Amino acid sequence: MTEDMKYRGKKREGRHRDTWDPFQLNPIGAEKEKKNSCFVIAQYLVAAIVGLLVLTSAVIAKGSLLVLSTLSRPSYTKTVDKASGRHTFKQYYDQDQQFYMLMLVFCLVWPNFLVFIKSLWKILFKSFVKPNLKTMGFICLIECMVSLGTSVLVLVVMPKFDILTNLFISGGVCIVSAIMQIIFKLQREKWKILFPICSLFFTVTGYCLLGVDFYVRQELYVNGEKPSPYMYVGIGIFASLLISICWWENTLQATNRMQKTLSELEGFRDFVFVISSILRILVIGAVYLLYHKAINPGNIQWDMYNLGGQKWQILRTGLVLFFLQAFCSAACHWFGVVACKIHAVRMSFALPLCSTGPAVLGLGLILFMTEATKLDTGSSDSITDFCLSLRGMGNENATMIMLEITRSICQTTLNSHYLQWPFSMLALEGVCMWLGLVSCTYYVWKTKVQRIERTSQLFVRRLYESAFIDLSMLLNTKMKLPKAASNESQDELQSTMIYLCATMWHETYDEMLKILTSMFRLDRYRGDPKEEHKDAFDFESHIFVDDAFMTHKETQHRLVNEYVDDLIKVVIEVYRVFTNKEPDDVSIVETPYGGRLMFVMPDGNMLFVHLKDKSLIRNKKRWSQIMYMYYLLGWKGYIVKNPHKLPRMNNTRDSLVSMDGEMFLLPQFDNDHKRKFISEDNTYILALDGDTDFQPKAVILLVDRLRMYENVGAACGRIHPTGMGPMVWYQKFEYAVGHWLQKTSEHVFGSVLCSPGCFSLFRGSALMDDHVLKRYTQTSSNASDYVQYDQGEDRWLCTLLLQQGWRVEYNAASDAYTNSPQEFKEFYNQRRRWGPSTLANTLDLLHSGPETVKKNSSISRLYIFYQMFAVGSSILGPASVTLMIAGAFQFIFKMAGTLSIIVASIPPVIYIIICFTVKPNTQITIAGIMSVLYAFLMTASFFSIIGDMVIQETFLTPTGLFLVSMAIMYFVTALLHPQEFGMIIYGLMYFICIPSGYLLLTIYSLVNMNIVTWGTRESKEEGEVKKNHNMVCNKDCRLCCWDWKIQITQESENPVFQQIMSQAAHGAPLLKPTINEKALPAPSTEPQTRPQDDAKMEKEEEAKKDKAGKQKGKKDSGVAQSDSGSFEKRDSYQSSSSSSSDENDEDDDNDDDKKNKSFKIGELEEVAEDSVQEWVKPVRQEFLKKLTFANMKRNLQEQIRYALRNNRNNDEVCEDLVLMLTDTLNVELGGLGPETVLTSVEIENVQFQLTKQARQVLKTNRSMKLERKVKRAIEKTLSAPQVQKLDEGEQDFWIKLLDRYLAPIKESAEHKLMVTKELKSLRNKAVFLYFIVNLLWVVATFFLQAIGNDVISIKIPKYYTNGTETGEFLKVEPLSLMFLLSFAVLLLVQFLAMLYHRVYTLIHVVSYRSTEKNYKERSDDEDEEDDNVIGNQYALSITTEDSF
Repeated sequence: MTEDMKYRGKKREGRHRDTWDPFQLNPIGAEKEKKNSCFVIAQYLVAAIVGLLVLTSAVIAKGSLLVLSTLSRPSYTKTVDKASGRHTFKQYYDQDQQFYMLMLVFCLVWPNFLVFIKSLWKILFKSFVKPNLKTMGFICLIECMVSLGTSVLVLVVMPKFDILTNLFISGGVCIVSAIMQIIFKLQREKWKILFPICSLFFTVTGYCLLGVDFYVRQELYVNGEKPSPYMYVGIGIFASLLISICWWENTLQATNRMQKTLSELEGFRDFVFVISSILRILVIGAVYLLYHKAINPGNIQWDMYNLGGQKWQILRTGLVLFFLQAFCSAACHWFGVVACKIHAVRMSFALPLCSTGPAVLGLGLILFMTEATKLDTGSSDSITDFCLSLRGMGNENATMIMLEITRSICQTTLNSHYLQWPFSMLALEGVCMWLGLVSCTYYVWKTKVQRIERTSQLFVRRLYESAFIDLSMLLNTKMKLPKAASNESQDELQSTMIYLCATMWHETYDEMLKILTSMFRLDRYRGDPKEEHKDAFDFESHIFVDDAFMTHKETQHRLVNEYVDDLIKVVIEVYRVFTNKEPDDVSIVETPYGGRLMFVMPDGNMLFVHLKDKSLIRNKKRWSQIMYMYYLLGWKGYIVKNPHKLPRMNNTRDSLVSMDGEMFLLPQFDNDHKRKFISEDNTYILALDGDTDFQPKAVILLVDRLRMYENVGAACGRIHPTGMGPMVWYQKFEYAVGHWLQKTSEHVFGSVLCSPGCFSLFRGSALMDDHVLKRYTQTSSNASDYVQYDQGEDRWLCTLLLQQGWRVEYNAASDAYTNSPQEFKEFYNQRRRWGPSTLANTLDLLHSGPETVKKNSSISRLYIFYQMFAVGSSILGPASVTLMIAGAFQFIFKMAGTLSIIVASIPPVIYIIICFTVKPNTQITIAGIMSVLYAFLMTASFFSIIGDMVIQETFLTPTGLFLVSMAIMYFVTALLHPQEFGMIIYGLMYFICIPSGYLLLTIYSLVNMNIVTWGTRESKEEGEVKKNHNMVCNKDCRLCCWDWKIQITQESENPVFQQIMSQAAHGAPLLKPTINEKALPAPSTEPQTRPQDDAKMEKEEEAKKDKAGKQKGKKDSGVAQSDSGSFEKRDSYQSSSSSSSDENDEDDDNDDDKKNKSFKIGELEEVAEDSVQEWVKPVRQEFLKKLTFANMKRNLQEQIRYALRNNRNNDEVCEDLVLMLTDTLNVELGGLGPETVLTSVEIENVQFQLTKQARQVLKTNRSMKLERKVKRAIEKTLSAPQVQKLDEGEQDFWIKLLDRYLAPIKESAEHKLMVTKELKSLRNKAVFLYFIVNLLWVVATFFLQAIGNDVISIKIPKYYTNGTETGEFLKVEPLSLMFLLSFAVLLLVQFLAMLYHRVYTLIHVVSYRSTEKNYKERSDDEDEEDDNVIGNQYALSITTEDSF
């Protein structure tokens, strides 16, 4: 037996002592989350790999540039001056050196070209802002100066120097940055100014050593050696100063100087980059042409540089070095960005880049010593002899590159016969330059990066300098990461408020269990709302239950229906699973729209359940969304902006208490006070369905997307359908492919078009934008509105956001699970809504394309074209499937092409006729039968194609190649989603169901477009009684895997049926209804999810009614007494709970004087029992079961343990309290049954005895400091639910909201008739358009087949698998080949987008894992601190010193 099983068994034994029903559910995911050690190891492994890649790419890029500069070193011709006898040298460049010099030019041009392409793309397809000419001119001037310095240093100076000097001289490019740091004093601590001072000192010292070194070389001239380029030292220093201006913006943005200019620059930076990139390229070209063509002319004979020419080796070497330098510099830049985003700044960014120079030096020395042993230089006892022996040596014994590098090293003063200039001089120069760089970029080691950052927030410039990639990356890192302007501290996350809003519509018990478990998980992840969280968010949970009430048939009272009963039971059950006790704080509120239940979840966050009465408010999902958007964004935002409207806090009044033992005032208003400090941009709404299952990680990942980009209005996650059966298998692969390819391509190329309402995060300011929420409240007035607005509200809301300029994103790592249709009928009805709505919203977006492109920077003309192509492919789907089926007929049955098209077209035409003539249910039944037949045909076609490829020994045919490439692409895609790789198993099911999903379903959706009912989870209207008196046969039967329901009703004009029914009526007397049947409210109006529980509940209600009737006139019921008594005691307790822990026993006697204090204006008012609505009493009765003997014992034990948790020194005291208080309960209530609810007198007596016993135990153990916590735990155990009414302000809001937007729609018969006609007319137009377009496609293909392949066809040669031609040709119609190629191109584009998206998803996941919450117990010190503070940072803070 495992430890987990033993733990569950121990808990069950404890419950079994108190009740005969100790069994409970264990929802999946209810166990406490733990940080996965495997993910931690993987995180460090990824960081190490990224760091290694940064170092490797930087070393290769830097080394390649140094090698190219060495190979482009000029040659010299020696002449003797007859007068002085001195040798003079004249430099020249041969063709090889000029070719290598040209490769250097390409290396400098490459990053500018990349930035030009990226910026031009954004200007053309994203957004264009007119630039400020003055600012743009200033930026372009600086960029030209930087480009001039770079090209002079690399193309002019570096070829004159040896390779070691070239390695060290680039370190001086940090000098201007160091000077600006000293001037502006950017350091937070004053002593840190030593870093830029040291950097300036080391850099200047390095320059001085460089000058001294070459001065000595010039003065100590050695006969026979090449002249030392002393003049170029000054040019190199000047060029380095020009380059160091490149990062001027970094210092200014950190000092908040030139904010207007810099913020203005952000708007048109792309345009500036386009112009500056062109100017930089022109400057590089000008320097090259001026110096190497005008000053040192030479010509290159390009005909010699080809694959078979004499210069093949030179060509290969130069191109390899260029591609290595260009690719590795770009890779270093990208991997450096990745390292910062995964929170590995020190390990994977700063350390590798700072180590690049030493690594290149070390690698060069190793290669030098290795190659030196291979060179045949004779006896070389010293470095001088070795260098002398290299003169005139060819490259027979070593590679040309290493020979040139070795000669370059020998250019140093190491080979001086007259004065051995110390090697330490050169080494000291390099050390100074390196220390100058490290000390100048010290801030990089202290950079704080949030979980996910934009590249523009990490680096100042988009452009990198490929010649100095390591220095460029370090100096380009922002000194201070900017956040919102309202944040004083730019290193902290902005606080956010998340409202979880779940809409319920006839969910089952298990479905409710999923959403409640998910909410409680998030409560445990967030923890106490008084405490700060590393993710900086607070949240509330709201559940909106549509159709929550029913009318009792006998009393005509409005009561909650069985769905609400199940929901209440689920809340109690989940609370027990998470805390092993009953809910502590429950409030029942009467509202104008029905009712509201308020709960305080275990860790103190709020849960609201809004019960909607469809006789008072509009039902269905869209109106529930409007309801919570206006309530959470409109009303709550209004009272936040008007503080005098906020409910006043009063520490003497009744308060709700969280389970952790710490009191805070009115948690339902606590978040409203916090919102005073949170902008609408950081207020989010998480839209959920009533059956969604998610983890806290999924929510945080969506929040990251909205935090990172201000223009993101919504973000959705990866939706996983759950369930069993063939229909679910089909949907699993359909959802997988849709998210893997379609969602990712929309995210990468433009914006996601639909953020599903089952799990999507919306930005409050986006929903509140003009023409979004206001337009969303519009009622449907014509046929197209019913299709676009009511059939796909999620897609319509996203369309409104996109048209207003907001972006919708997709996060593949944010997983959510929701139930999917398991029956064929339910699936078809669901897609009957989705299909037309998707098409209508997409066409609406395309129609407004020009305006949307102007407003939305994420929507480009190219993206509009992509969507047009996708819509066109969707419209031609039925014809394409028909032609595919025709191909299957032709392939399997060897039919002629024209005949196979005719045969394949007959079933769809027949099904269209059927759909126009029979009822929807019959249409679905026929579609199911046809789907099975089509599945057999597709299976036969699939295996026939495979068999044909085996017989012909080739797959290089259009059909075979397409099938193989599709299989490979889907397999690779599944491999890139390792957690979802199993989805590929359902691919075959998806393949054989293509005719059903893309042909029959399309026909069914179009023909039934006029039906605008929901189609799923429907229930009959109240009072509707099914007429079964004419039912002759009503049986359920099963055929294979299909369920069939056979009903035969009497036809009034059929005398035979009338005679049979009359005989049956005389021969079979009617059964009398039982008591249970009478008690069941409206059994035919709602589906019974748990009939046995409902019957039991009704019996209990009948018994309670009888008991209440007997006691009438004597006194109030025991339940009412216990309720009022608990309220009174709760008032007295909570009024005095703010007092210090060492108060005397007499203080409690004065508490009753405070219980009659009135509430202040704006607070929820307690309601007298006799004035509540009828539905309140049974709901309150359910929660009063907490006061039964069995529940009370368990609650008290858990309350004591939880109140004294984390006090390791008080474990013995805790167990003594549990034991003694349990014994006290047994003594006081031993005569009661486990299910008996206590009266108010019994509660008062038990409370007195428990408090007395607790004080005795604490005094005995000398732990009186715990008295307040223990007393609080006892009071919470005996508390009862409150019945309240809304304050006047909120009451007025709901009345006006209902009147203005949410009043039930009452349509006249004439209006209904008119809408029905319009819907049918719209249906007919859509069907006609679809039919004509698809018919034209089929007819075109038919005539091409009829004309014959010999007349109009494209001949494609056949190949065997080994690549040899078969000599045969495959003739394909141009139309089919064009469509096939277009579809293949579309899939390829989506595949590339998926690869791009997967990389950034991996980055996001790794960055999240590095900041994942640790579920560790709080220390004793933290617990003691919590003892003294009873408040939160935003609302009211009350300490023990302030209490009275």
